[in-house]
Amino acid sequence: MEDMKVIDGSIMEGGGQVLRMAVSLSCLLEKPIKITNIRGGRSKPGLKGQHLAGLRLVSEMCSGRLTGDAIDSTEITFRPGRVTGGSYSAETGTAGSVGLLLQVSLPCAMFASAPTRLTLRGGTNAAFAPQIDYTLNVFRPLLERFGGNLQCDVRRRGYFPRGGGLVEASVSPVTQLRPLELLDQGRLVGVTGAAFVAGKLPLRVAESVAAAARRRLRAALPSVPVRVEAVRDPEGAGPASGLNLVAETDTGCRLGGSALGGRGATDDQVAATATDELLRAVSAGACVDQYCQDQVPWDARMGEGDAVLGCPLLSAVSAGSLFGLADRERAS
Repeated sequence: MEDMKVIDGSIMEGGGQVLRMAVSLSCLLEKPIKITNIRGGRSKPGLKGQHLAGLRLVSEMCSGRLTGDAIDSTEITFRPGRVTGGSYSAETGTAGSVGLLLQVSLPCAMFASAPTRLTLRGGTNAAFAPQIDYTLNVFRPLLERFGGNLQCDVRRRGYFPRGGGLVEASVSPVTQLRPLELLDQGRLVGVTGAAFVAGKLPLRVAESVAAAARRRLRAALPSVPVRVEAVRDPEGAGPASGLNLVAETDTGCRLGGSALGGRGATDDQVAATATDELLRAVSAGACVDQYCQDQVPWDARMGEGDAVLGCPLLSAVSAGSLFGLADRERAS
């Protein structure tokens, strides 16, 4: 009788992260799974375009068998094979997040038997998902401390609603990740960032957002160097705008804050959203912010020893991921 793990996709936060974590770990451990109640915590449950693209990408990477993969499906079964490396591509078909495609496929590529090249198309700066800037400037340095390697070339950015972004990633495999203890946030040594505009939006919008962010950060962190610039994306299909911030400490911690502009949002509101997000993590003494911690449970699980990270702001997504890992351990 097949030993298939059944996972309730509505647990805790009940969104797409439960799906991504479960499928990635299923592939890594070569154990079949069934996921029910997919995105059961959302107003419109079931699989959407970016979820389908991610599932099919992982299934192709490991020559797996996937059933139930259809728009709005609330149940899938996945029987993974072994990840062999190679070149793969995926496209959300919308402005769905490229960062989330990378999030579900990266753990599998990390433990492939050969290097992997990923060509991913969709939104690079999408709502309700890590912006590609966050992935590269906050998550990737943490991954490198675990011993991982990710090379990423943002060939073209994509924004809501058109998408059109293109990211090429190369991943060198490892046999194990290093254990990591990160419990001391340390002293802040600087905050950097960029406010961006694309399409027909004038550069002055980014300049206004950057100036508002600098004022807020310097008021809250008067002794910390702050550098936030304004940039224009000359190729992205806008209109789009946003802000990405990174705080660095003398113990090697990186904490992020980000926001996207939108209809009705003032420049001050965009700056406030990103700076408040960053300052919450700083003031809590976090070593890993609440969004990066969503992505590290598989890092911790696949290392040669224990990983200990300071996460005082545990998110519902992270709690769900850790709950799933603990449940998997009890069942093994």
